[in-house]
Amino acid sequence: MLPDLRAAEWLADQRYKIAVCDWMILKRQKLGAFARTREIGADGVELDMGGLGNRPTFDSKLMNPIERRKMRDEIAKHDVEVCAIAMSGFYAQSFAERDGVDVLVRDTINSMEIMGVKTAFLPLGVKSNLVEFPELRPKVVERLKMAAEMAEAANVVIGIETAYDAAGDVQLLEDVGSPNIKIFFNFANALQNGRDLIEELKTLGKDRICMIHATDEDGVWLERNERLDMEAVKATLDEMGWSGWLVIERSRDANDVRNVVGNFGANTRYLKKVFQGTE
Repeated sequence: MLPDLRAAEWLADQRYKIAVCDWMILKRQKLGAFARTREIGADGVELDMGGLGNRPTFDSKLMNPIERRKMRDEIAKHDVEVCAIAMSGFYAQSFAERDGVDVLVRDTINSMEIMGVKTAFLPLGVKSNLVEFPELRPKVVERLKMAAEMAEAANVVIGIETAYDAAGDVQLLEDVGSPNIKIFFNFANALQNGRDLIEELKTLGKDRICMIHATDEDGVWLERNERLDMEAVKATLDEMGWSGWLVIERSRDANDVRNVVGNFGANTRYLKKVFQGTE
């Protein structure tokens, strides 16, 4: 149970907040994402910019004033926060090579400003995997510098996810050279590649991490994941002095992956127990 305070007051005092991704709860760009987030029990939601494919920009309701008004009404109705806006289309696109990246970044930042959101998520997905395609690195750095200029002008942060280890991420951020480009850390990247998650967090340090996708690949719920010591993660983040949003992306039960409320509800309750002290 939550303490005997209004929910907003209690949440404002929390060092850590828990969110879900709208595309992973099967509500990408849908008004029902906010009611679903509340049903799951999360504090907020990471909204996606929508599909991309071969379009000149994202297929985004966030750029439609009528749809935005509907979203705002639902956000207020269900008392949830929008923690970040995601460019998940880049999971399957080449940030280094696609034409019109400046338009995509601009449209995302415009949507952030209108919605009052300070963090964007930009995955450098399989087609800009800099470990597999190191020759793309100069172009990625060049384009991240371009994105950084836009982010600095709007006073927002773009959080990137790469295939590098933490030391590689540190070097990439140094090459970009902007406080408005940070790492949107993903537990799964470290765990799937056999890296020490705790050491990865320490190497990055609190100022380079804007938000965290606080889950592993699908298989078991977080509380049943034997390779992820969440209490140790919390102790490390506490020691680092980090605070912010922990966003649940996966860690679904492999035998029941489409049970959205069951999977994300269980993971939300567990993260809230560890990071917020709720039962």
